[in-house]
Amino acid sequence: MSLKGRTGLFGGTFNPIHIGHLRVAEEALRHFGLREVVFLPTGVPPHRAVDEGVPAEARYEMVRLAVAGHPHFSVSRIEVDRPGPCYTVDTIAAMKELHPEGIAYIVGADIFSRIETWHDWPRLLRSCPFIVAPRPGISPATFRRPPFDRAEVHLLPMPLIAVSSSEVRRRYREGLPVEGLVPPGVDAWIRSHGLYGVRGGS
Repeated sequence: MSLKGRTGLFGGTFNPIHIGHLRVAEEALRHFGLREVVFLPTGVPPHRAVDEGVPAEARYEMVRLAVAGHPHFSVSRIEVDRPGPCYTVDTIAAMKELHPEGIAYIVGADIFSRIETWHDWPRLLRSCPFIVAPRPGISPATFRRPPFDRAEVHLLPMPLIAVSSSEVRRRYREGLPVEGLVPPGVDAWIRSHGLYGVRGGS
């Protein structure tokens, strides 16, 4: 099935958003002919607390700064404003109502490989096509086996991006350079708000 003209939904904690996230969105947009990519920062994740307790509003603002000026990227508050845990299956159902052109969910291979830990995962797998970005240590063959045979899975053909949010947080905590890892506007916001143990103006 062609994904051309659909809206890509890119969910995540984005703690913080980094250049790897933006590159995945750009490649998905280009390769599959998506209409746009909507970033969906998670409000309250169902699996575990957000590392370092960074609130949803702060993560939303970092994503907003990161996508500002990109003509085909936007950010939604649908999960940020939802009370209680955010379940992807519910978000997809709501976004399908808003996007009659059709949607596709963009996700990293490492996270998608653990689909059976997600809420109502059998229904989730049937809910929309998935665009899966490569991640270190996860074989593409994973998504040719059950339970992924229940889903429409499109592997995103792009080079591996090793950067992760946890690595970015570590670099901030340890005072290491982050140039080229996070958008400049996001970096300035993190420093001005003292996130991840960084001192303002450092």
